[in-house]
Amino acid sequence: MQTLPVVVIGAGPVGLAAAANLIARRVSVRVYEAGEGVGANIRNWGHVRLFSPWEFNIDSASRALLEKAGWQEPNAQEHPTGNEFVARYLAPLAETPELARIIELGSRVVAIGRRGIDKVVGRDRALHPFQLVIRGQDGSTRRILARAVIDASGTWTTPNPAGAGGVPADGEEALADRIAYGIPDVRGSDRGDYAGRTTLVLGAGHSAANVLLELEGLAKDQPGTKAIWATRGRDLSRVYGGGASDQLAARGDLGQRLRREVETGSIALVSGFALSGIREEDGRLLLNGETAEGGRTIGPVDRVIACTGQRPDLSLTRELRVELDPWLESTRLLGPMIDPNLHSCGSVPPHGHRELSHHEPGFYTAGIKSYGRAPTFLMLTGFEQVRSVVAAIAGDMEEADDVRLVLPETGVCRATPETGEGCCASAPADRDACSVGSAPMKADGQSACCPSR
Repeated sequence: MQTLPVVVIGAGPVGLAAAANLIARRVSVRVYEAGEGVGANIRNWGHVRLFSPWEFNIDSASRALLEKAGWQEPNAQEHPTGNEFVARYLAPLAETPELARIIELGSRVVAIGRRGIDKVVGRDRALHPFQLVIRGQDGSTRRILARAVIDASGTWTTPNPAGAGGVPADGEEALADRIAYGIPDVRGSDRGDYAGRTTLVLGAGHSAANVLLELEGLAKDQPGTKAIWATRGRDLSRVYGGGASDQLAARGDLGQRLRREVETGSIALVSGFALSGIREEDGRLLLNGETAEGGRTIGPVDRVIACTGQRPDLSLTRELRVELDPWLESTRLLGPMIDPNLHSCGSVPPHGHRELSHHEPGFYTAGIKSYGRAPTFLMLTGFEQVRSVVAAIAGDMEEADDVRLVLPETGVCRATPETGEGCCASAPADRDACSVGSAPMKADGQSACCPSR
């Protein structure tokens, strides 16, 4: 087993950070990326500017490889776009001699199991190497063996449907040619789809905020462009953010800009709307949904953008003994620490290999995929995750357990007018928001789970 490589799935920032840490520890590694280039998912929203500056976006092990190759680090306080992040960091990192020879592009991992045994067999599982099925761009498949696997494949390519029930709304699939998911480039390459038209944006996260502000900017250049914003919930404090209290200034500014556009009437808001169906009438779209007051129809509109989040692709691990949180589909131990039903702070307790592991020895879920359906993941979290995981794989348990993670808080972990309670006060009896045994306490004695309480 020790002669086999560790396989990293995904050549995004967290996957490449895992590879850099493995190289630093002289552990054999292979990286498989489904896209044609590194950072393929980030390129999909490359026109968007990150709200985290460079100082939060560079992994230390990766920096060491880059500096060895003569790389010049960007200004720590600048905020790159997604395309700039790939061009100035991920692409040069992948081109370093150490990484260039171990990354395989256009290679999609479609299944993972154990050689010679299926999921049911429990005896001596750790003695059987992992077997990964990899599909090339020409459709051919091959099998490779690994001693351990770090799944950092992300969730971007598996968006949630627009329908509020977690399944496509009536008509959603039939009208898919007029529905976009994620963050289309409405002022750039996708301008023709939105200029002079009315677009409904679904969702209450930072993706929706970016899209809405871009549509409003397009409206200033192109008369007739309108944006309608529909959200399932009524409490928009998370997307509006903490303003000046947000420790990431650009994140706080994003929410405040959106709030101003809504309050001035530039963007029409329909909150508490649960989409159930989409239909076409006279060449335009009508959206049916439920509200607390009863049924409601929004429209007509020309296009729909669903910023309703993503979910992990669980098909890869069907033959592995993975442990997932029952509703977030995150790793099981991480679930209570990041559950958006309980937390609004933007802070996460330090966590590493123990929270990212499963009953399957040697298999780890890292990066945004470890969060399942939970939102608000920062790259800084992923970098510390894989540092801990790699130390555990290398047998350095002291370093693996010495997890340090301090994240910039959103400034919205406060008592709400509706409940008078803070971010963890509403934890149900069967889901203690701060019950994870490894969650540390801050120096002032407050729980790291809810540092602002």
